[in-house]
Amino acid sequence: MAKKKDDPRNKLIASNKKARHDYNIIDEYECGMVLMGTEVKSLRAGRASLVDGFAEVTGGEMWLHNVHIMEYAQGTWTNHAARRKRKLLLHKWEIDKLDQKLKETGYTLVPLSIYFKDGRAKLLLALAQGKKMHDKRQTLREKQDRRETDRAMAAVRRRQRA
Repeated sequence: MAKKKDDPRNKLIASNKKARHDYNIIDEYECGMVLMGTEVKSLRAGRASLVDGFAEVTGGEMWLHNVHIMEYAQGTWTNHAARRKRKLLLHKWEIDKLDQKLKETGYTLVPLSIYFKDGRAKLLLALAQGKKMHDKRQTLREKQDRRETDRAMAAVRRRQRA
């Protein structure tokens, strides 16, 4: 069965575009999140921000910090706190592997996106290393060169067709 792009069970909620600019992404992990009911309803409405988010290992468990999920508008006194820490669901061996990497200097865990997969909220978490300013400039330069090359190739193809 082919998946449809408009399938509500597979929907992107929030992405952290700046993370790919500020960090070298080394590895990516898909993990589940322990959420309250009002958080899920707020995510279904697309109300989340990953800008200041990071993850850490504490006591053999993975925790997500500083991810902002807006309070649910129709929530009552049972509504959640917007920036509370949330437990991430990963295999024990993945947590141990990430904990070893995080003990080395220069590595961090950055959330890249939150999305629904088959009706369940998932987080794409990246093991990343911070870029220096000259690395960011180099990445932008390469991206611009690639774009100019693609435009030139497209112009040549258009001329050949005409």
